[in-house]
Amino acid sequence: MKRINVLQPKALLKVFAVLVPLLLNGYGIAAASTEQLPSVSRNEVVAAPAVEAAHGAQAAPEEEKAGDVIMHHILNNRVFAFPPFGSVELPEIKVGGFDISITKHVVMLWVVSAILLVIFSIVGAKYKKMTPSQAPKGLVNAMEALVEFIRTDVAKANIGKEYEKYLTYLLTVFFFILLCNLMGLVPYGATATGNINVTLTLATFTFFLTQMAALKAHGIKGYLAHLTGGTHPALWIIMIPIEFIGLFTKPVALTIRLFANMTAGHIVILSLIFISFILKSYIVAVVMSVPFSIFIYLLELFVAFLQAFIFTMLSALFIGLASAHEGHDEHEAGVASH
Repeated sequence: MKRINVLQPKALLKVFAVLVPLLLNGYGIAAASTEQLPSVSRNEVVAAPAVEAAHGAQAAPEEEKAGDVIMHHILNNRVFAFPPFGSVELPEIKVGGFDISITKHVVMLWVVSAILLVIFSIVGAKYKKMTPSQAPKGLVNAMEALVEFIRTDVAKANIGKEYEKYLTYLLTVFFFILLCNLMGLVPYGATATGNINVTLTLATFTFFLTQMAALKAHGIKGYLAHLTGGTHPALWIIMIPIEFIGLFTKPVALTIRLFANMTAGHIVILSLIFISFILKSYIVAVVMSVPFSIFIYLLELFVAFLQAFIFTMLSALFIGLASAHEGHDEHEAGVASH
């Protein structure tokens, strides 16, 4: 069989004969043009990369990064985004130097309040039409189960005999926090309880209600005596500051717990989603980002109910501890026996 020589020497020589002059001429033109440039032009050539780097540094912050998107979603602002349809800029209102502008969390508070009014108006209307022999169904049954749970296992179990006085507040707080948490998981929604101002306001209501319950149960004298912790007068200089600080640690704990839990869940979900975009990998998206995001989202549904329950339960517990007489009665009995 005849052997075919693919690489023919004559063909290679022709190719080199064509390419070498072109390369040498290109290099010569580039060298000549560089030598003919004046000193100012050379400075401009040297400065050009620096100018481009400066423009790049200025343009870099304008690029939307993953952290910026996450913080924009979590933080409160006056822009309600509805991608890809656009956004709505809420009005800015300033009165006497105070900024009382309408923000997206304020709008969500209004929406939650309106939904609660509608839901319980419907439930109340259906309850009025029911006869004693009828059993509640659907939405009425669900609301009755939740109300009974808060009444029996939260208010009555932690406050005691006078639980009915505080039941209205506890029910309001529970359903309000629950719906705020759930609305943050709805597309185009925002988590109002992820705003520390909202959680601080709710905790402040619990704080004042707790102090009112303590004053009503013990009077001024008993309230002040509680600050001593029932200790010897020599220890009052230590106990009074500790007890006074303890009055404020409870609402602070309520504030931080609800705020941190609702904020952390959204950060985790968005971070998992952005991992696939940062790595630019479909495999990461399919294997990690999407499955784990769905898992955390379902976990957030559970956390929404859990945090509403914990806030309500702790509020009832603080009210019950403030209005309890057992500790003082035992202390007085111990003093009398001595």
